[in-house]
Amino acid sequence: MAATTDARALPAIGGADLRRWRRNLSDPAVGIWLAALAVTVLGWAVVAVRGGEFLTQSNITGILQNCVALGLIALGQTMVILTGSLDLSVAYLASLGTLVAAETMAGDDGNLVLGILAVLALCTGVGLANGLIVTKLKVNAFIATLGVALILRGWIEDNYTGPAGQVSPGFQRLGYDRIGPIPVSLFLLVGVALALWFVLRHTRLGHHMFATGGDEHAARLSGVRTGRTVLIAHVLCALCVGMAALFLTARFGSGSPWAGTEASYDLESIAAVVLGGTILAGGRGGVVGTLGGVVVLAVLDSVFDQLAIDPFFKNVLRGVVIIAAVAVYARRRRSTRRSA
Repeated sequence: MAATTDARALPAIGGADLRRWRRNLSDPAVGIWLAALAVTVLGWAVVAVRGGEFLTQSNITGILQNCVALGLIALGQTMVILTGSLDLSVAYLASLGTLVAAETMAGDDGNLVLGILAVLALCTGVGLANGLIVTKLKVNAFIATLGVALILRGWIEDNYTGPAGQVSPGFQRLGYDRIGPIPVSLFLLVGVALALWFVLRHTRLGHHMFATGGDEHAARLSGVRTGRTVLIAHVLCALCVGMAALFLTARFGSGSPWAGTEASYDLESIAAVVLGGTILAGGRGGVVGTLGGVVVLAVLDSVFDQLAIDPFFKNVLRGVVIIAAVAVYARRRRSTRRSA
């Protein structure tokens, strides 16, 4: 009898395992990393057919370096989007951050710590301003952060016409040192990602962020201080931008008024977040998927550059990829709701 019971139990266990695997594969974070792998393999094949070399050490290093600044900003953007908010000031804040860092350091290693603190203080102030405008003045996050972006833009254009300041010589190692093909700056990105992942998954603040983005009214009735949660999310986002600005300063050797805007980090960061499966309405997503979205965009950029694709057509292709990814996620959510 025991043998019969065990035999009957086996199919049920196998069915549960199969359903678990299906749920894992339907997770957007898993899907975007599989897509990153597929894009890398496809890019290697296409470049090889054209007579180029894609998976060289220099190219891999370049892709990873391109992930750092965008990845840091996208991680910060993930925090605000999870709460149902948004930040369009990140590109100009990154530009201003490079200028503040380089001018404060003034080429002297003795000013290194002061330069870092100045950038983080600037970003904390801007993050607080964004959060307070959204939560206290009840201004829509799109309009609030766009207004702050225009203020930062006006300050930059009125005070700078080109590169300014000089980075401390020792600080440039952050931008150029590497271990084999792996840039040292990648450890900064991984460290920030791990810290934010821990916050989202294992702290009360993280749970409050998901609750606020999922249903702000219900979260408030449950005792969540939604205003404070959104405010903290904006400060965390701005601090991530500050770290990206420090990395960019180390790469450039000086401050650049166009560091953030030329790379379109405002729209690029939102695209990476959306590609990673975080929904713009908030309440669902995470940093793992965002990093996958960053990798996809970085690999696509590298492939397009090696194929010398026209910039206009490059943007068209990237737009198609983003729209297709969002459409797939939306279809999966609808099918999940119907099955439920």
